[in-house]
Amino acid sequence: MSRLAYTVSHGAVAPLSKLLWRPTVTGTEGVPTTGGVLFASNHLSFIDSFAIPIVAPRPVVFLAKSDYFTGTGIGGRVRRGFFEGIGAVPVDRHSSRAAQESLDAALAVLQEGRGFGIYPEGTRSRDGRLYKGRTGVAWLALTAGVPVVPVGLVGTDEVMPVGSSFPRVAKVRVAFGRPISPAPYAEMPAGRARRLLTDEVMDAIAALSGQERADTYNELPPESTGAAVGI
Repeated sequence: MSRLAYTVSHGAVAPLSKLLWRPTVTGTEGVPTTGGVLFASNHLSFIDSFAIPIVAPRPVVFLAKSDYFTGTGIGGRVRRGFFEGIGAVPVDRHSSRAAQESLDAALAVLQEGRGFGIYPEGTRSRDGRLYKGRTGVAWLALTAGVPVVPVGLVGTDEVMPVGSSFPRVAKVRVAFGRPISPAPYAEMPAGRARRLLTDEVMDAIAALSGQERADTYNELPPESTGAAVGI
């Protein structure tokens, strides 16, 4: 990601977005300012991957479908430029290895000392409930040795509900929680460590978002092979 491209894109998009939606933001003072960090959020809307970077106190990288980087014509160039400008990492979600390729891309970002955004539910919640977290978030935190900052989003599903094409004006709240260290889980058996750390992250997200919990995994849309980190 070009620092200049990010600065220009963020400088243009963030003020306009804040003016339109006037998001209420809390907890930014607790976000680590240096080193790799995972931002683990609930997932309600397509715009979640924009809402978090707009208000976060440091750059946050999200994954984006590789299709967004290959379009032709003016529209394709504009879209590609936008996603490149915000530092999105392209991933082929139709690949049979989409989940592992997504985790590998995320790990590379974290090992470079940057911030990476992840949705432990794996895909957007279509009924507003918070689903059981997939353990990719814990695998990344434990492998990279980085903290997890839980994020609770409220209202983004009103701005752009699943299936809609254009955003609406609605109140949005973004709450950043205290960082969760993977260190207490490092000496546990791998499978148990990933499950317990993921559950702690999901409990923190639930406290921030106020969502009803669902004791099942969220199912991916039928047209997607699906990446575990949610794109």
